[in-house]
Amino acid sequence: MPETVTPARVAVRATSHVFPYGLSVFFPAYNDAPSLPALIDKTFAVLREHVRDFEVIVVNDGSADNTGDVLDGLAAKHGSRLRIITHPENRGYGGALRTGFASATKDFVFYTDGDGQYDVGELPLLLEAVWPDVGLINGYKIRRQDPWHRIIIGACYNQFARFLFRVKLRDIDCDFRLIRRSLLERATLVSSSGTICVELVKKLEASGMRVIEVPVSHYPRYHGRSQFFRVKSLATTFSQLCRLYLKLVLGAGR
Repeated sequence: MPETVTPARVAVRATSHVFPYGLSVFFPAYNDAPSLPALIDKTFAVLREHVRDFEVIVVNDGSADNTGDVLDGLAAKHGSRLRIITHPENRGYGGALRTGFASATKDFVFYTDGDGQYDVGELPLLLEAVWPDVGLINGYKIRRQDPWHRIIIGACYNQFARFLFRVKLRDIDCDFRLIRRSLLERATLVSSSGTICVELVKKLEASGMRVIEVPVSHYPRYHGRSQFFRVKSLATTFSQLCRLYLKLVLGAGR
């Protein structure tokens, strides 16, 4: 089973310790213009205090709002350490994550969503859980701050996916993750929808390296609308989940 690290175990060192590895931080963004300025500004503040060598990447996944203009302004403000990658058309959540992973150049990769439902200020809790034999440090939501129907659907999806794919991680859809990049290079991810989280976690657990879980805060979504809970997205996710099961669990197509 993955190990659990509580904030109390790392809080003392997290206030002053400088992360000794290179860190790529990236955010998939789709119509997240209202939340990005505060998110990116706080990210740079946290990284300057806790990480010596870092880069920040935002993948604009074909946004239809003014996300592109907002990111242009942020790039002018933060300089070369902020890279913007734009998909001319929406490729889905999995497509955005795959672009982010492929674009990262540092030893470790951290990502979370661009909608601001997680607090990037809690990133040091994950950084302090890194040891030489650890491949994945994954957050799990202390309490999910979503409408009741999303909480129910999310819980059912999480339990179903954990059972179907024999995943030990308790919170598959908590997108607050720190990953050793060498493992990502060997993972060969193919999903384009939200099933990429299942595929990612399953392949990382199979790597043999330790998995650490850290409790993190979750906040209401104040801007925009989740793409995962739309009928079309759910249908695509279910279809890809079935194909992923055939490939990863049953070994079809080998």
